[in-house]
This record gives sequence, C-alpha cells and structure tokens, in this order.
Amino acid sequence: MKAKGITVFGIILLILILVVSFSGMTQVDTGHRGIKVSFGKVVDGPLVEGLYFYNPFLYEIVQLDTRTQIMPGATMAYTKDVQQTSLTYVLNYSLKPESSVEIFKTVGRDWSQKLVTPVVEANIKEVIGLFEAVDLIANREKAKRSILEQIKLEVDPKGVLITNFELSNIDYSNEFEQAVEAKVTAIQRAAEAKNKTVQVQEEANQKVIAAKAEAESMTIRSQALAQNRGLVEYEAVQKWNGVLPVYMMGETVPFLSLSPRSGQ
Repeated sequence: MKAKGITVFGIILLILILVVSFSGMTQVDTGHRGIKVSFGKVVDGPLVEGLYFYNPFLYEIVQLDTRTQIMPGATMAYTKDVQQTSLTYVLNYSLKPESSVEIFKTVGRDWSQKLVTPVVEANIKEVIGLFEAVDLIANREKAKRSILEQIKLEVDPKGVLITNFELSNIDYSNEFEQAVEAKVTAIQRAAEAKNKTVQVQEEANQKVIAAKAEAESMTIRSQALAQNRGLVEYEAVQKWNGVLPVYMMGETVPFLSLSPRSGQ
C-alpha cells in the first residue's frame, strides 16, 4: 500500500511538472490590450487587463499600449512663398482598444512609427504650404487647428485617437527674420511720416481757412465803410485814445467832425 501511494503521488507530481513545463502565465497590464498569437496568426483578442495562462510552445500574448502617448517631433516645411521653416511640434494620441487587433494584423507592433508619424509630417507640410511666411506667424493658431483636423480625419478611421496637437516653435532663417524686421520698421516709419504729412496739411488748411475768413471780413468792412461815412468816423473814435496830436497840418482836427449846435 505504501509503495502504491508513493506511485500515485509521483504520477500526480509528474503531471503537475509537465503542466507547468508546458504552460505559460502572463499578465496584461493596465492601459494595454493583449493579443493571443499562434505562429504569427491572431487566435484571440483583444484581451483586457488581467492574468492569463497559455502554452508558450504554441502561443504568444502580445501587449499593445492603449494609453495616451506624447510624441514630440521636428520637421522642415516650405511656406507658400517658398521660405524654408523649421518647426517643432507635440502630438497627443492613443490606440483605440477596440481597434488593437485590427491594427496589429494590418500594421504590426510598431504601428505608431508606421501609421502616425508619416501622417503628421505630411499634413504639417501641406498646411504650412498654404500660408505666406509672414502670415504664418500671425495665423499660427489657425494653422495648428487645420493640421489637427486633417490628422484626425486621416487616422481616426484606422483606429487612432488624436487628442491634441501643438506647434511648439516656428523658425525661419536669420536673413529672412532680419528682412521681416526691416520691413516692419519701414512700415512704421512710413506710417509716422504719413501722420506727420496729414498733420502739416491740416495746419495749412486751418491757416487758409483763417486767411479766407479774415479777407472776407475785411472786404465786408471796407464795403460798409465806403458806403457810410459816419461809420468811418465811428471806427476812428473807437480807436482814438483821447490825445490830440502835437503837430497838425492845417486847422482840421483828425477824425472829428464838430458841427455847431443849433442855437449857439
């Protein structure tokens, strides 16, 4: 009996050893999806987070990251007026969990480098080419939105979710930046000169208006004086300071017409 018990125990132990030897165990991590593959062919998936047993001689469990990825990048592009610009950018994207199996089948484990990066750079170059170099700086936000929308349209149907895109920096050659600065300075100086011209013209107009007004006033007064001798004397009296001149030619008192009162 004792030998028989030992034999049964030995058999069970052998079976356990064989099971362990021919079994694998793996864990699909949080934020990942697992894909069970046999000799290069997908047999199950996507597998959610958790612990899985499998035969390592027949199967492999591949994990694809479905968390948000941050991809910084840099590229060169030409503007509409053929100015070369150096751009740096940041893209936030993630693999849709429900699309993990299809992307693994059609693209592979390095789906990000094959699917996302080329699309991003191609759309950056396309959108930048729609703007003049100077206009691109002023329309940076508009260009960013256009690039983001085009990337989304292209990769979303393929199972990639784009959450954000930023143009970190836009650089031109030193020669171009100096030319732009010189142009801005010239425009500012031209505006200042124009404002000065307008000011001078306005001052001249005011002087002309004042001179015309004075001339018209003198004409009116001259006509009135010519038609009314009494008014001439009145004007003279208004200007007289009350002092008679020391030397007079003849017997006439200037500006005064003294008529004798009646009865005297």
